[in-house]
Amino acid sequence: MPRLQTLSVVIPCMILAPLAVAGSPPTAPKRPVSNTYWGVEVVDEYQYLENLTDPVVSRWVEGQNAYTRGWLDSRPERPAILRRVVALTHSPSPDYFSLTYQGGKLFAIKRMPPKEQSFLVVFGDGERLTGEWTIVDPNTIDPTGSTSIDFYVPSQDGRLVAVSMSTGGTEQGTVSVYEVASGRKLSDTITRVNGGTAGGDVAWTGDGKGFYYTRYPHPGERPDEDLFFYQQIYFHRLGTPAAADTYVLGKDFPRIAEIELATSGDARYVLAQVSNGDGGEYAYYLKGPDSGFRKFADFADRIIHAQMGVDDAVYLLSRRDAPRKKILRLPYETPDLARATVVVPQSEAVIRSYIPTASRVYVVQLLGGPTQLAAYHLDGRRGRTLPTGEVSTFSRLVRLEGDEILVSRQGYRTPPAYYRVSEALRLKATPLAYVSPADFSGCEVRREHAVTDDGARIPISIVMRKGTKLDGSAPLLLYGYGSYGYTLSPAFVAHRLVFIEQGGIYAVANIRGGGAYGDDWHRAANLGNKKVSIDDLAACARYLVTRKFTTPKRLAIQGGSAGGLLVYGVMVHHPEVAAAVLAHVGFADVLRSELSPNGEFNTTEFGTVTDETQFRGMYAYSPYHHVSDGVVYPTVMATTGMNDPRVEPWHSFKMVARLQASGTPNPVLLRVSYSTGHGRGTGLSQRDQQLADSYTFLFAALGVEYEQVVP
Repeated sequence: MPRLQTLSVVIPCMILAPLAVAGSPPTAPKRPVSNTYWGVEVVDEYQYLENLTDPVVSRWVEGQNAYTRGWLDSRPERPAILRRVVALTHSPSPDYFSLTYQGGKLFAIKRMPPKEQSFLVVFGDGERLTGEWTIVDPNTIDPTGSTSIDFYVPSQDGRLVAVSMSTGGTEQGTVSVYEVASGRKLSDTITRVNGGTAGGDVAWTGDGKGFYYTRYPHPGERPDEDLFFYQQIYFHRLGTPAAADTYVLGKDFPRIAEIELATSGDARYVLAQVSNGDGGEYAYYLKGPDSGFRKFADFADRIIHAQMGVDDAVYLLSRRDAPRKKILRLPYETPDLARATVVVPQSEAVIRSYIPTASRVYVVQLLGGPTQLAAYHLDGRRGRTLPTGEVSTFSRLVRLEGDEILVSRQGYRTPPAYYRVSEALRLKATPLAYVSPADFSGCEVRREHAVTDDGARIPISIVMRKGTKLDGSAPLLLYGYGSYGYTLSPAFVAHRLVFIEQGGIYAVANIRGGGAYGDDWHRAANLGNKKVSIDDLAACARYLVTRKFTTPKRLAIQGGSAGGLLVYGVMVHHPEVAAAVLAHVGFADVLRSELSPNGEFNTTEFGTVTDETQFRGMYAYSPYHHVSDGVVYPTVMATTGMNDPRVEPWHSFKMVARLQASGTPNPVLLRVSYSTGHGRGTGLSQRDQQLADSYTFLFAALGVEYEQVVP
């Protein structure tokens, strides 16, 4: 571990008093509005803050942001924290992700500080991973660093690539086509392909002369409030104007449909996956070489993912009678779900991801957070299983030639690296290995379990310096998410060392609402049952205190997006368990969330007020509606981006206004970025500033006297 050097000025806990910064945050006037749901009157005093164009709201936000900046910038340790963030995260080693092998070439998104944005590269010899060159670099296209790549899709022969890019974190992507060999941009430009609600995608035809793509309505085709709904599939032929593109499929899709596309290895079939919002319901359509799209699975069939094989079959991930999931094989020529055969049956482990090859199906299996890699023959016989060893994870499977694949492996202490995997399931190192200046060799990783009041065992992964005394004196940062069936698996996050090297402990809880133990684990805490995940995280906090990892006065909880809703929920329902709450782009007012575009997509996960049972469950947990006057709440910092297409900034505005009005003696801060969104597309320097602010807040809120690190 690096040596620590004490700063000449340290910040003790007492400076947390609101008078530490001159003045006070502006007060939001109360303007009560009454909304009635199923006979229940709900009074909302800050509903007007939802109007982001109101000058009164704008001035209030500016004043809040100015106060927060003063609060953070007055901390003398902040410059040293920023320098440490940069030192740990600006590695000279490149990091590669979003790999795709096509036409003998390996494509990848490359992150390379000090460049603001990641860029698209290709290895001319995809087998040997040599001959790299850059195809598209947003940093050259936009020197301000505000343009980012949403996604890319190479043609089947690897000669062309379609790239979606957006600006300012909006995720409103336009697709352009580039020659892979030269990087030359073709004349083809397709707008409104990608968005922050339903995403976006492209699937090429086998001859590379055109592609199918997702399309949002254009202005004038639908009312303005519907422009980020009703996603459909269109076809574009290269060299023709976008106005001549033809409709293919989607007029009968749900308003909140989200479409993903894929082309088979032999380029004869195109697959369309259509989800009904974000709750985990999917329908599937297959287009053959001489036919249109034909539906072969509906929402009720419980198929939740599909992978195009190389053996004339599509491989389907099913949770019908299998909450931990199973994999089915369905021939392209007879896409009748009743004729699908089981290739990988359900087991004790949860299937996280998979990829079919010439004669194998490789499967990443989840074990409550960590993973293992298993190989199956196409006839269902199980081959070898490769455990991760340390608390770590396999991810990012990439099909190469024959039965070879690439797999990424990382852990809390080890940076991500890609390995070549043979059919014998042996790992061979590749040059695609991230080398980080963050050295976690002085840390240990523990796995513990908290038991909830209803008897559930919640896995907690704990990262701390070796030899840390478990006497309750250590500051602890507890992170959670708990939504969409998504599992927080072990991941290398270099900047976490900023907290740990100050004697801090970092903990991750795999609460219900996530997918650590399959679909049942997810369904136990979605829709009106979301408070289960809130209570789970509170139980984890209490467990960590009981085991003397920390005390409530030294414990902070952190979450983003749905995780922001989670930590807000813990704060209002269990205010005594933590001293600080750091909520990034979080939901707060669950009852009005569905009035925003992406909020409507989330009704299949969080519930809708149009259903009485769901409403009553939502009202019982909605954080904004459970702030009470006279309660001592933890110190809070809410962060948001004005361009956020996924969680409207007004969630943070309303929550902060209500908390400040509650009379809590602890600071409630609002940090607003005017040039970013939900997080995707945020430039490197802006991300550095956000991290420096987050750690400055945490150290101050937990009474940590920051000691400067000497490498």
